[in-house]
Amino acid sequence: MRYAVLAAMPLAMSLGLTGCGSSPAPEPEEAPIVMQAGEWTMTHKTTGYNTPTVTPAEYEAALKEVKEDKLCVTVDAAGVPDANALAGTDGKDCTYKDKLLRKGRLIATLSCKAGAGTSEIVLEGNYTADTLTLGSTTTKMVGGQPVLRVTHDFQGKRLGECPTV
Repeated sequence: MRYAVLAAMPLAMSLGLTGCGSSPAPEPEEAPIVMQAGEWTMTHKTTGYNTPTVTPAEYEAALKEVKEDKLCVTVDAAGVPDANALAGTDGKDCTYKDKLLRKGRLIATLSCKAGAGTSEIVLEGNYTADTLTLGSTTTKMVGGQPVLRVTHDFQGKRLGECPTV
């Protein structure tokens, strides 16, 4: 019996020692990426344009459209930028239908008023504290019928603090 206990001792010791410190150290918590409020320049380049009656000439003209706006962007406590700033001229009085902002990735759907109808804007892309690169698809509806679908490449760059008035 004495030999059985002595023979089992190295096995017990090795099992006990392998448990010590063998679990990996927890990874440090990654700091969240948060867009900064302030004055931004937002550039929308049209990459697609479709209406029920679009002509080839109208389509070609639309693809040459580049809009650039300077505006003050607010960001809420959770790091979510103002929906109206992301909508540009495709809508106003916008709200988020859904959104995901995580590790520099933004995926969202906005619901907005647009002239006599509404628009739904789907956004997907990347951001840092002071830059934004998105693709957007806007569907404008009037009377429940789609009247326009437009896609944009969207670039944003923070210029600094908003000017005081």
